[in-house]
Amino acid sequence: MKEEFGVKKVRTILAPFLAGGLVGAGVALLLAPKSGRELRKDIRDIAVNTGDTITTAVEKGKKLYVESTAAVKNAIEAGKMAYTETREKLWKAA
Repeated sequence: MKEEFGVKKVRTILAPFLAGGLVGAGVALLLAPKSGRELRKDIRDIAVNTGDTITTAVEKGKKLYVESTAAVKNAIEAGKMAYTETREKLWKAA
């Protein structure tokens, strides 16, 4: 059976990727030859940028969810209408 690439699959891939990126960035900062003040500023900047990126991704995800839900509802309604029309045509033909 073919597995669909859905939201659950994206979350499964995205979480370790983000965690690895954060750990890698933290290690790189700790090993970089910088003063404590510069290091704290860099960590703060990364935290702010990461927060902004996550917020943007969540907003895009919400928008995609709303659009997808509306598309599915419209498809279901169209299917119901097509079924009803076909059933009526068959009843009239019988």
